[in-house]
Amino acid sequence: MNEKTKRLLAYFNDRKYREKRRNNFDFQPPHSYELRGFMENFRYITERERPIIHGEDEFGFCIGSTRIIASPNGNLTLNYYRLARDGFDKTRDDIRRSMALTDDEERLEYGAAMIECLDICEGIAREHAKLAASLGKSRLAAALESIPARGATDLYEALVFVRMCIYFLRVAFGSHIGLGRFDKEMYPYYLAERARGVADEEIFALVEQFFISLNFDSDIYQGVQQGDNGQSMVLGGTAPDGTSEYNELSDMCMRASLELNLIDPKINLRVNKNTPMEVYLLGTRLTARGLGFPQYSNDDVVIPGLIKRGYAPEDAYNYVVAACWEFIIPYLAADIPNLGTFDFPGVVSRVVMRELEGCPDFETLMRSVHSEIKSECDAIMQKKNAYRMHPNPLMSIMTDGCIEGLCDLWSGAKYRNYGCHGAGISNAADALASIERNVFSERNVAASTLVAALESNFDGYSELRSKLAAGPKMGNNDPAVDKIAYSLMDMFSEYLNGRDNGIGGTWRAGTGSAMDYIYKGESCPATADGRYRGEPYASSFSPALGVACNGLLSVIQSFSGYDMTKI
Repeated sequence: MNEKTKRLLAYFNDRKYREKRRNNFDFQPPHSYELRGFMENFRYITERERPIIHGEDEFGFCIGSTRIIASPNGNLTLNYYRLARDGFDKTRDDIRRSMALTDDEERLEYGAAMIECLDICEGIAREHAKLAASLGKSRLAAALESIPARGATDLYEALVFVRMCIYFLRVAFGSHIGLGRFDKEMYPYYLAERARGVADEEIFALVEQFFISLNFDSDIYQGVQQGDNGQSMVLGGTAPDGTSEYNELSDMCMRASLELNLIDPKINLRVNKNTPMEVYLLGTRLTARGLGFPQYSNDDVVIPGLIKRGYAPEDAYNYVVAACWEFIIPYLAADIPNLGTFDFPGVVSRVVMRELEGCPDFETLMRSVHSEIKSECDAIMQKKNAYRMHPNPLMSIMTDGCIEGLCDLWSGAKYRNYGCHGAGISNAADALASIERNVFSERNVAASTLVAALESNFDGYSELRSKLAAGPKMGNNDPAVDKIAYSLMDMFSEYLNGRDNGIGGTWRAGTGSAMDYIYKGESCPATADGRYRGEPYASSFSPALGVACNGLLSVIQSFSGYDMTKI
């Protein structure tokens, strides 16, 4: 870390820079599903938003207002790398060429809105250039004389362009927009710097300072919790020819994150069976920082899984993660992989409370669970298929294919799939395994007694609850419970995967929970795994909370035994 980076990091960690925020207003855009409404909102906020530059930061484009409430559009990875290469002038020309090929009034109106968005953004960049010049930031001011009108010519300009696009998307009410395959997209600029004789130490300092800049307004981005802002980048990956795409810039990003110890950008590592141990060792050092990353994505499973879900192989090989962890295609997709949450424990609970006392055997109970899973999926799809997205011309400019079609990304992107998380799988499997053992196999608990205990939230049934809590638990590599979990995921994924979503895409079954492991748990009665009413479920794809497992290996064995390409 050079001296300038040290000073900038200390300035950030001091937090006094937040006092420079000027506008101090919240803006909740009115819900508008019409293009005109978006443009009115966008003009309103950009007329009032005034960007600021903090300390020795050389990238700028920080939000000047306290908070801009985003629309539901997000969890995407958009192609600001193409925009950075082409610049606004060429992009405007491309839009005008498309407009010249049609007389469709709706498409022409959309093309005009795209151009106006670029004009507004370029005006913001000019204001920022004046501010940079007034503060003596000659490097930034000089860069902004060229960009965004023209494309970036070196690594610094490319980084400024990306930072600028992030800012534009934020003030255009986008949320959780990922950084994509940062190392792959920026690698040509890195190689050009090296060819010009720039040392790796100088490039590394630039990367670190860019990372710091991403954190200056992350606290005011909308999210489930502070830091939940979608600034995730994917490093490494497998090329279609089987070679590794982990490069020198990938390594720099890892080391920069390790050294800075900041929440942004979140690091996601694409790995495979040939990933060198040194990469895992560096990742483990970063894990020890306690930031919650890197996350690991297994190319050997993810790529075949995406191809099975209908993605073209060349697109599957280029996958990234959404703001959290879901696998999406960058630049040409408007997938929403977390549009719904399937409540596994809630579904099982309803069946148990309604039918357990009359069930002659466990197989009959499982058939009822299967039927309830279908009904729950139908209800989720019926509700979400009626969902309408807000138009966003700026996001559409950065979605491949939308300029050619003069259309919104929600109608013009190559992929427009929905995803539904399956929350609390281990709680549901644990509950059913306990019922199978105690009610049907060993017959040491009467069905009526168990139902009464669950209805009373185990009040007066502490001994029974202890028995249930001591039953088979997913995470211990125990076939008695793992096979039930796999059966539940089969029922869920086989029914949901490939179903029409009403906007030209299909549904994808997933496993996770986001914050719904808390929210769904709050409304779920006591369950037969010994969980009390209202207690949280297992977080995402993991053992139930408080379960004593045999060790890390047994957890991995339980949760990796399923065919992950289905979810």
